[in-house]
Amino acid sequence: MWEANLYRKKHGFVFDYGKDLISMLNPKAGERILDFGCGTGELTAEIAQSGAELVGIDASAAMIEAAQEQFKAIKFIQARGESFIDTVQYDAIFSNATLHWILNPEAAISAMYSNLKPGGRLLLEMGGKGNVAIIIDTLQDVLEENGYVKQSKTVNWYFPKLGTYSYFLEKNGFKVTFAHLYDRPTQLNDPETGIIDWLTMFAGKYFADIPENEVTEIRRTVQDRVRDKLYRDGHFYADYKRLRICAIK
Repeated sequence: MWEANLYRKKHGFVFDYGKDLISMLNPKAGERILDFGCGTGELTAEIAQSGAELVGIDASAAMIEAAQEQFKAIKFIQARGESFIDTVQYDAIFSNATLHWILNPEAAISAMYSNLKPGGRLLLEMGGKGNVAIIIDTLQDVLEENGYVKQSKTVNWYFPKLGTYSYFLEKNGFKVTFAHLYDRPTQLNDPETGIIDWLTMFAGKYFADIPENEVTEIRRTVQDRVRDKLYRDGHFYADYKRLRICAIK
């Protein structure tokens, strides 16, 4: 269950970093653009300032409700990206920090391909190979130490190699024109609870069936253990590695 308020309040870096993608998208007035995994809609609204017609989709009802409440002039739809096929195709698809949540990458790619007009463009950024490895490796160790072996083996994301995702795109009909995997250490909002907040927002699946008091202690232990590697200049940083790809149908 996504918490839209926590997302906006303490994890605004997700859409703040996404603003850099908009210049690469180069939206134009009159285009029809799909924001694939729109979250609370901030980037959808920013793209719409170009004069393009935007539609935002997200699997989370809470995110869609928050987006629609704030950006009433834009159409938002609750839908799973890997199965969403619209009745009218798009000139472009924009996807920021979403595709790593879809564990069947070829289903997502097939849906995006179906939603694009011939010659339409796809611009995506997602977690790539090694993304948040320090945080998650530590979390898995702490879970195992506390007897939660099953939870430690949770598969929560899909963080592919550059070549793997490019291969899947081209296998499904896209032409990849740009692909880049890069380190992007990301400052977390709260200097006291940055890692705890990150785990609360994004890693809830790891804590299934664990008593809340133990969950709190596990999160605190993880934060303490990663401090030497991920705390500097008065802030915690998430060890992000991002994969950015442009492709054409």
